[in-house]
Amino acid sequence: MGVLRSMQSLQAEVEEMRELLRGSAGGGNSGGGLKMQPASVKRSTGGDEVEGDERVVCVTGGISFVGFAVVNRLLEVGYTVRLALETQEDLDKLREMDMFGEMGRDGVWTVMANVMDLDSLCRAFEGCVGVFHTSAFVDPSGVSGYTKHMADLEAKAAERVIEACVQTQSVRKCVFTSSLLACVWRQNYPHDRRLPTRLDENCWSDESLCRDKKLWFALGKTMAEKAAWRAARGRDLKLVTICSALVTGPGFRRRNSTSSIAYLKGANEMFSEGLLATVNVERVAEAHVAVYEAMNNTAGGRYICYDHKIQRAEEAAELDRQLGIPCRTFSENSSDRPAWFELCNRKLSRLLSARRRCTYDIYYSYRVD
Repeated sequence: MGVLRSMQSLQAEVEEMRELLRGSAGGGNSGGGLKMQPASVKRSTGGDEVEGDERVVCVTGGISFVGFAVVNRLLEVGYTVRLALETQEDLDKLREMDMFGEMGRDGVWTVMANVMDLDSLCRAFEGCVGVFHTSAFVDPSGVSGYTKHMADLEAKAAERVIEACVQTQSVRKCVFTSSLLACVWRQNYPHDRRLPTRLDENCWSDESLCRDKKLWFALGKTMAEKAAWRAARGRDLKLVTICSALVTGPGFRRRNSTSSIAYLKGANEMFSEGLLATVNVERVAEAHVAVYEAMNNTAGGRYICYDHKIQRAEEAAELDRQLGIPCRTFSENSSDRPAWFELCNRKLSRLLSARRRCTYDIYYSYRVD
């Protein structure tokens, strides 16, 4: 969901996105070079088989901070991307960029789609084999006022996106952008243990705790991901979710400030328990594409995604400063009381490591031959 911005802010964002695209144009297939031939795949639907291209995908929220990075990554590795845009502002922003042309130039098509409208989603997804749902509701006033109502809307949108994937015959896979906040807010922690409790993909945030603490952003992410899994259960659709930590990277203060401020509600408690973490937006994008490509094999379920755990009070306070939030006081744990929890992203790390080894082996064999 978009946030209305001033023309000056919009132009600054357009320039930044244009520079990012220029920087990657030479390294991938999006800049007009040789394109990889997409593999043909078929989905069985009631005895009939529907053919589609494995490398034709749709991305919702494709000009958001995370969505744009995912689109850029997809283009770099040879995908054809359909951008599902929700507002005229989104479309105007793309036209200002003058990088994603009409009629599929540079491997990108655009289509207008409302995530609350099932029919428009089905039209947007038609002909695509994969869907990346990176769209999310944000505070329309541009501050940290993410509300319980917005959490409810996000859950309903998740249901509609999954239902549209199921109803669209060409779609076989969906990568759903969730949040680490859907894992960390739990009750009845065993604080009397000597060793920290591991927090991994099996952990879910407690919705009633989120409501009690008025953690509406965490509640929305938890409700939306659970809604997606319910909607996909027993259906002819492969689903994975990426539970990302606080997403940072170049320009995140301007382009992702509303979500970041909402994410950091409760930051003191997360920090004291060893659960405050960040992840660079490029790693998030890499994770989305890598998991999507591994879904034909063994990839499935949830994936926690972070690359840095904040363990010093100065780092936590710096996040507040970068986002323009009044600085809070973060108390570091003493050496005789370690953090209660240990974040674990082993599942994603193994997948990415195996993917990199495979890529290296293929390249090395080619060079030797």
